[in-house]
Amino acid sequence: MKPEVVVLSRLGPPPIMDALETAYRLHRLWEAGDRQKALDAASSARGLVTTGSLGADAALMDALPALEMISINGVGLDAVDLPAAKARGISVGYTPGVLTEGVADMAVALILAASRKLVEGDRFVREGTWAGGAKLSLGWSIRAKTVGFLGFGRIGREIAKLLSVFGITALYHEPAPLEAVAAGYCDDLVGMAGESDVLVVCCAGGSSTKDLINASVLTALGPDGLLVNIARGSVVCEADLVASLEAGQLGAAALDVFADEPKVPEALLTMDNVILTPHIASGTTETRMAMGQLVLANLEAYFAGKPLITPAPTS
Repeated sequence: MKPEVVVLSRLGPPPIMDALETAYRLHRLWEAGDRQKALDAASSARGLVTTGSLGADAALMDALPALEMISINGVGLDAVDLPAAKARGISVGYTPGVLTEGVADMAVALILAASRKLVEGDRFVREGTWAGGAKLSLGWSIRAKTVGFLGFGRIGREIAKLLSVFGITALYHEPAPLEAVAAGYCDDLVGMAGESDVLVVCCAGGSSTKDLINASVLTALGPDGLLVNIARGSVVCEADLVASLEAGQLGAAALDVFADEPKVPEALLTMDNVILTPHIASGTTETRMAMGQLVLANLEAYFAGKPLITPAPTS
């Protein structure tokens, strides 16, 4: 008999869902009109597939008494109650590594789009402003600029590597210095922001990083500075961000993630110096296929009695 698996949202590309359908008896929770009724019907489910943003809290785990394994389609662990999973003896797998390049590419795209005013320029043409004789204000070059990274793991390092062709100076802030990295360590986040032309947020989410990017950091980044966030919306205090942009204390922002997705602060929607994308940093066919395949591989390994391919840290 096929193991029962609860899936919280549709995974793509289509071959991933097809493979899940073939291997498991699925409970498609995102299609359920009555969530509690759907969970009751899944009381025998041994597996759960979720995403980094949807996660799995203790209440969801409690609603699935037979749950043995969680496979996360993503690298974010902040929305998964790892202590609760550990207490229940639930194995947790995730998809590190395979989305590094896609997310890094997106960060570079956001930097270039913001610095060269690509989105604003597109509107400028489409709305007829250019045809009316006006000229778009000048952008700026990323070449030889200083880029600060809040978090310098796989993704941060890949972004820095891609930007190295522009001759940037890379700085990073972590709780402690890292070994063998091609970037300068800064023990003070505000100080690093003050030295940076661009500040890229690529750290983990969760309580330890909540609102780390606040008014002090944004003011230090300054009226010519660019904030880029491809990590978690919770890392940026959105009220401080809006206030800094409105006051001209921050130059621009390019945001792929938000604190209460899919809701976005209303004020950001009207600002020409802000680029907004719908949490799509890993949104390429190649990346999502690789992520989905690793979700499948972790499930397959567990139900075959083998170690997970990429187990998540549970402490």
